Amino acid sequence: LMNIHILPRSIYLTRHGESEYNQIGRLGGDSPLSENGAKYAEKLRDYFKIESLGDLRVWSSQKIRAAQTASRMRDLARNVEYWKVLDEIDAGICEGLTYEDFEERYPKQFAERDKDKYHYRYPSGESYEDLVARLEPVIMELERQSDVLVISHQVGLSWLYVRESAEIFMDSFQAVLRCILAYFTNKNREELPYLKVPLHTVIKLTPKAYSCEVEMFHFDIQAVNTYREKPGHPSIGDLSPSVVAGSHLVSVSSPVFYY
Repeated sequence: LMNIHILPRSIYLTRHGESEYNQIGRLGGDSPLSENGAKYAEKLRDYFKIESLGDLRVWSSQKIRAAQTASRMRDLARNVEYWKVLDEIDAGICEGLTYEDFEERYPKQFAERDKDKYHYRYPSGESYEDLVARLEPVIMELERQSDVLVISHQVGLSWLYVRESAEIFMDSFQAVLRCILAYFTNKNREELPYLKVPLHTVIKLTPKAYSCEVEMFHFDIQAVNTYREKPGHPSIGDLSPSVVAGSHLVSVSSPVFYY
């Protein structure tokens, strides 16, 4: 499907700014941005002002941390929409717990998740497999659009391709972004739940014929590391150049260094 569009295009992915729950390591929830998260949202706006994408639409998750990040884009976008379908994976009874709490209270569930993270479904919640199915209508709608900024979450941005110029994804939730990255970088179901999508980083995807160029722009704004490695496979989440064309990391400390 990536090859049905012949015009140049890029997709920008980013998580929401760091949240208060991120700082204390809690799952899910609906906490606001931290002080550093708010700083990132402002710098992100500066970044896209320089990108000057023109007829930009913003699609955001309805979670507070995503909406706060999206609100900084109002003067740059034609409109800003808030979609529940872009919310983070539902952690069910584990919402608001730390991983330590999860392991202590539900040791069997914790072990099952480590064994098969893609198919594991949180009690009263969702699995990555559920999330992929939930996002399919979004992908179909995105296929009709141009210049869209999607503010969602790390797990679910699974499959995405743009039309004429750029579609931008600002991820509030790690799971959502992982799904999109998996599509573009040809990752399998075992690798998808462990893709690294750090906070305060913009990932630019440029689809090519039979490949996808990946550029990562890291902003010099402090944030916690929310990544949890797969037990026994510490490097499974890497987006290595052997998998994607043109992969490289650029450090961004101010707008003047964006390019």
